[in-house]
Amino acid sequence: MSRPGDLVDAVRARLADTGGEPTGGRVAAAVRAEDRLLGDREVLTLADRLRADFAGAGPLEPVLRSPEVTDVLVNGPDEVWVDAGAGLVRTPIRFPDETSLRRLARRLAATAGRRLDDAAPYVDARLPGGIRLHAVLPPVSPGGTCLSLRLPRRRAFTLEELVAARSVPPAGAELLAALVAARAAFLITGGTGTGKTTLLSGLLSLADPRERLVLVEDAAELRPEHPHVVRLEARPPNVEGAGGVTLHDLVRQALRMRPDRLVVGEVRGAEVADLLAALNTGHDGGCGTLHANTAADVPARLEALGCAAGLTREAVHSQLAAALDVVVHLTREPAGGRRRVAAVCVLRRGPDGLVHARPAVTFTPDGRLIAEPGAADLAGRLQGLWRPP
Repeated sequence: MSRPGDLVDAVRARLADTGGEPTGGRVAAAVRAEDRLLGDREVLTLADRLRADFAGAGPLEPVLRSPEVTDVLVNGPDEVWVDAGAGLVRTPIRFPDETSLRRLARRLAATAGRRLDDAAPYVDARLPGGIRLHAVLPPVSPGGTCLSLRLPRRRAFTLEELVAARSVPPAGAELLAALVAARAAFLITGGTGTGKTTLLSGLLSLADPRERLVLVEDAAELRPEHPHVVRLEARPPNVEGAGGVTLHDLVRQALRMRPDRLVVGEVRGAEVADLLAALNTGHDGGCGTLHANTAADVPARLEALGCAAGLTREAVHSQLAAALDVVVHLTREPAGGRRRVAAVCVLRRGPDGLVHARPAVTFTPDGRLIAEPGAADLAGRLQGLWRPP
């Protein structure tokens, strides 16, 4: 008698030859063709498994359906990790072999209209539904095919929910709400996985319902609860290298769409020049996120991006001094993985002509707010809506 795995492989091969979705009837017909007799429950179970292989994410399907999971990382067929908000945890999920994992990676890439094979052994794409896919094939990854899947939030967290999750203390929530109400231009910064997009979505939900929010993103991840949201999403070039639309292109288009708030989901390239120019020409309340290890690193990060976009160092800092008001920096605690606001800084130009991030408020792990030298400047920018602790 053949092993269950042999039957699955045989049925999979028959369905692949005939094409079409692996429905219960087609699976049953393929099983009969293999001279095997299964009950209805076994056929339905086999159909679910094959449907996941043909149209879903195979063994990853259960974790991708979990509303808590934000990242799924596959390091070869025997190692799958997930992040459900408390840091990375290894799961018991396994792929049958490297071939099945490679097949899944190639199919996901094809779903996004991208090529993944020996000639193009890595891909970075967005799947239908908003999942961000990165895949690398051997021999570039000697341990086996690697998949990195970033799942979009099903909904936006409100500021109250972030307070309940201890990401923001109650007094800090009042400060952040004042930041939105005063239409200050701000960036939310932090490392990977610190919750920048989650916090930005929550803050945008506080914007006046009469305002028009134009969101420019590489992949649609921001989900503010707001009645007037316009989304613009970048598009990678096709296999011929044509048809790409960059964030740089979209920021320029957004400025012609009468935005009350221009939002760049993640500032990472030449779009920084257009964003700074926009914030200097009457577009108050603009915001976005930026990868930075500390708040003090933000001016240097923006300088590097601006210079790469063709601006001089002096021009970057001149634009920056007039365009951006505040940096909200997030961190992720090593123990437990809690994401929280660590500091709020004001951006001010120093005697050297360069912009520096001046600490205004520090958030302690136990939820206290400590006023720093820049607190008076921050209170002034927030137009009396907030007073330092």
